[in-house]
Amino acid sequence: QVQLVESGGGLVQAGGSLRLSCAASGSIFSSRTMGWYRQAPGKERDLVATIRTDTGILTYADAIKDRFTISRDSAKNTVYLQMNSLKPEDTAVYICNAIIRPSLGTWYNDYWGQGTQVTVSS
Repeated sequence: QVQLVESGGGLVQAGGSLRLSCAASGSIFSSRTMGWYRQAPGKERDLVATIRTDTGILTYADAIKDRFTISRDSAKNTVYLQMNSLKPEDTAVYICNAIIRPSLGTWYNDYWGQGTQVTVSS
């Protein structure tokens, strides 16, 4: 079984910064993508940023491009999201996602963390 545990959310004033972490643990044979999504109240879950663990290709949503940076520590199976110049509209639950192959005998599965709340006050 694979677990994703997020940390680093909280309350910050507009213009401030936060750094989120997501550590993957358990049975991990290989991974394909790790990243972050967010979901605001009453809205759909949206992609924030992802990183391909095999190629290093980064993908960012237009709304956060140039303010957020995704990075990864492969040795720790951990992905980070550095969020700068935060805006009230960034307020949401931030949810970690990973596409992981648990063992040689299985194929890639989609895993989700429980989410961490980020609240940006104006």
